Amino acid sequence: MDGHNQTTITEFLLLGLSGKAEQEEVLFGLFLGMYLVTITGNFLIILAISCDPHLHTPMYFFLANLSSVDICFSSVTVPKMLVNHIVGSESISYMECVTQIYFFITFINMDGFLLSVMAYDRYVAICCPLHYTMIMRPRLCVLLVVISWVITNLHALLHTLLLLQLTFCSYNAVHHFFCDPYPILKLSCSDIFINDLMVFTVGGVIFLTPFTCIIVSYVYIFSNVLKLPSVCGIWKALSTCGSHLTVVSLFYGAILGVYMRPSSSYSVQDTVATVIFTVVTPLVNPFIYSLRNQDMKRALKKVILRS
Repeated sequence: MDGHNQTTITEFLLLGLSGKAEQEEVLFGLFLGMYLVTITGNFLIILAISCDPHLHTPMYFFLANLSSVDICFSSVTVPKMLVNHIVGSESISYMECVTQIYFFITFINMDGFLLSVMAYDRYVAICCPLHYTMIMRPRLCVLLVVISWVITNLHALLHTLLLLQLTFCSYNAVHHFFCDPYPILKLSCSDIFINDLMVFTVGGVIFLTPFTCIIVSYVYIFSNVLKLPSVCGIWKALSTCGSHLTVVSLFYGAILGVYMRPSSSYSVQDTVATVIFTVVTPLVNPFIYSLRNQDMKRALKKVILRS
């Protein structure tokens, strides 16, 4: 490469989802609305669980943590896009981008770990109901969440440190609304073999471990539920898992399609899939868990009436 191409960049340009001004106006309004609903909905879930003693159980403890992570997850990506649109800028500094990537990896993995812990909670509740309170003690619940935070932060730190070793040349346009790791890696003029290797090895383990736990938990759940003598009993048992399965399908379905392949194959079309788990999933989680749960409905009603 010549000297011009080797110029080290200090910022990236986030071109958005469409790259067209008139479409970006519509997307700005759409993303602003979705972000406000996400923050409000998840905050209400946390408030309802905190204020209602009947919801001080392991399942709702994990749900409150999931809502907290979803608030943080959305706040990592969407506000920067909204601010850039308001001030008429597309830039994000190099260190801002690296920081965004760190927290993006942390929160996306934390979502997966919490979903796996929630699946384990459902497994114990349905398959070992007599031992539920003994197994799912408060100390274990807190420990599972703390371990998840440690693992996800260490994983994010690994990928961030590897990213800092790369050199970025003169081309700095990112066809996305945030610093997604894959598009950023494609811009590097360094060898990204180690980065891709870590994504498939360490990243694969971090991603597939909670996913496997969810699959195994539901295999045991379904095998036990189908042994129940009455259809009513089967339906009642499965109804407690419906909300969780919906969120898992939405979250993992989008991620599998985007990140379980080399970064070189990442395309502009993949940005649509990333919107599902960065914006849509945190948005719909409160609705999925509240609309299908009578206890949550009652708790939310109490919170709204008090306010």
